[in-house]
Amino acid sequence: MSKRILFIGPQGSGKSTQAKLLAKYLKIPVISTGDIFREMAPLHEWIRKILSKGKLVDDQSTSKVVEKRLREKDCRDGFILDGYPRNLEQIRLFDPKFDLVVYLNLPEKQVIQRLMKRGREDDSRESIERRLDRYFQQTAALLDYYRNLGILHEIDGAGEIEKIQNEIQKYL
Repeated sequence: MSKRILFIGPQGSGKSTQAKLLAKYLKIPVISTGDIFREMAPLHEWIRKILSKGKLVDDQSTSKVVEKRLREKDCRDGFILDGYPRNLEQIRLFDPKFDLVVYLNLPEKQVIQRLMKRGREDDSRESIERRLDRYFQQTAALLDYYRNLGILHEIDGAGEIEKIQNEIQKYL
């Protein structure tokens, strides 16, 4: 059975960690739009410019790139997506028809604490708060959309990594 899984959660919620663990367990790839665009940036000036300004690639381009990537051979038995869709417009452009959507919920205060500890150059308190505001504005409609489809499972992202992974695997 094909598994098409989406991880949603704010930066710092543990999405990437949990997605990688689940992908290893299921033996399917994790696909991150951020990783795809970072790989493309050296070859495409327009992507490099967008990323260097800390902006997001437009919905149409993102949807096309994701659709193309999901047609590759390694995705035939399933995939885990991290970073797509970001909004309802992207679903309208290309819907991967997920079987399961995992929402790692983490209070904003904890997200800020985690991201500040990373010590990245672009992780000032102000930039984190701006990114989180944008994230929560876009994501509310997505969460409602998947909740209405009956495939959204909300998990507390504040626990231990292994406990969270066990909780996720219960929904498979």
